Amino acid sequence: MANSSRAGQLAQASDLTNIAQLTSAYYVYEPDPRKAEQKVSFGTSGHRGSSLKRSFNEAHILAIAQAICAYREEQGITGPILVAKDTHALSESAYLSALDVFLGNGLEVHVQAAHDYTPTPVLSRAVIQWNKNNSAKADGVVITPSHNPPQDGGFKYNPPHGGPAGGDATKTIEKYANALLSSGLIGVNTCESEDVLEHPGLTFVDWRKDYIEHLTDCVDMDAIAKANLTLGVDAMGGSGAKYWLQIAEHYGLNIDVKNAVVDATFSFMSLDKDEKIRMDCSSPHAMASLLELKDKYDLAMGNDPDYDRHGIVTPTHGLMNPNHYLSVAIDYLSKNRSWSDAAAIGKTLVSSAMIDRVVAANDRKLMEVPVGFKWFAEGLADQSIAFAGEESAGATMLDRNGDTWTTDKDGIVLALLAAEILATTGKNPSQYYDELCEQHGTSFYRRVDTASSIEMNQRFKGIRAYKVKLPTLADEAVTDITTKAKGNDAQFGGIKVTTENGWFAARPSGTEPVYKIYAESFVGEEHLEAILQQAAEWVNDLLADK
Repeated sequence: MANSSRAGQLAQASDLTNIAQLTSAYYVYEPDPRKAEQKVSFGTSGHRGSSLKRSFNEAHILAIAQAICAYREEQGITGPILVAKDTHALSESAYLSALDVFLGNGLEVHVQAAHDYTPTPVLSRAVIQWNKNNSAKADGVVITPSHNPPQDGGFKYNPPHGGPAGGDATKTIEKYANALLSSGLIGVNTCESEDVLEHPGLTFVDWRKDYIEHLTDCVDMDAIAKANLTLGVDAMGGSGAKYWLQIAEHYGLNIDVKNAVVDATFSFMSLDKDEKIRMDCSSPHAMASLLELKDKYDLAMGNDPDYDRHGIVTPTHGLMNPNHYLSVAIDYLSKNRSWSDAAAIGKTLVSSAMIDRVVAANDRKLMEVPVGFKWFAEGLADQSIAFAGEESAGATMLDRNGDTWTTDKDGIVLALLAAEILATTGKNPSQYYDELCEQHGTSFYRRVDTASSIEMNQRFKGIRAYKVKLPTLADEAVTDITTKAKGNDAQFGGIKVTTENGWFAARPSGTEPVYKIYAESFVGEEHLEAILQQAAEWVNDLLADK
């Protein structure tokens, strides 16, 4: 998709979402469960949609919350359910709806003190910590559409391992929720006339304080403080804004925090490549305001609204490609953490092959999985995975002792790790990556999104690798064609084609009507272009309605 001429420009009044209209639609619009786009649908990161499109409304959340109650009972989960929310407008409405059902079903519900916002990694860590110390297991819900535009809402379930739920759980919850929608919500229990915000079944917990005090278990905060770095942070009006302010105070760091105010329109954002307001900290267009200040700081970073993603800005190179930073983090951690040699490095199959080369050079095991952080959660929980990352700028890792930190992506920790790298090596992550290129070759990587439809995206499911005939790609012999990830032999819903010096993968988006082609070359930009062109023509023909 070509970039808009307004990409990177500050949002104008006409770009802003009407929050009153959005919230009213949440309560007034009724979804039609006979229409696929209005049903409950769990993608790679939970159920997402917009009340204006009748895909994220009160009925959806009441049904999903009741389905989670049924799933908990089926699985014998008897501890509290922990509930987190981000700063999207629909997160507030969905938070009240979820509490109404959870409390109406007699569950013990834990929330952040004063009903404040909670980042995704903090919820993950809170579930893990509870389950370490209690026999009655807890699980959690994160109410967020991640970096999606202001008009969107999202609802994600995290089982007792603390990370995103796997397919078996989400399919069960999705099926039951849609049955409830079709029945007119018969069987949904709520608090009726009781005030959910003051309900006796609520337990208020200060997860923020606990998380911040234990950051030193995961990152060398002393080294960062001693280096006296000047750090800039774009809080993007997200759930972790207060965290950055308290981290600076607690550890004595020089952090200048921008956009720490909660504004449901996100009016302070610059427009993304398609003129949408999207709080994507891996996009140079969305991060334009921080990039303008890059020379003011030793290092700058940003996080999306639920703080599961990171963006790293250096004065020498600007915003880092997420693949580059993942490669740096993996190399640095492999050399500076005493993790078990048996613990693998996890990557998604559409992430850069530079990671493969770095992992091999450090004599570590690589685990390549489909897109979606759910594939890493159990390995992080049992410490068989030491670090897990994906090309969309999400990652987490074991702590400095080799114990589980979070089983969901942690944008705060990955941002602070960049500061640790600078503090201990004297090189910012971009400079560190340049040295990796000298050792392993230069990667040329790109992702192209193409407008599609539900019907076209469904055709990806019919692809069978053994039936595909593609002898060469960009004048190189094809060495592998697969529809499964090597690390766990799981279908990833698309296809990947590999040669000696390049590859491409194509898969449908789990959250919007597009399909994505990822490609990489270790030869050069022209070779990458040739891969992308051949891949686009081949995929288009493959999906053609014949």
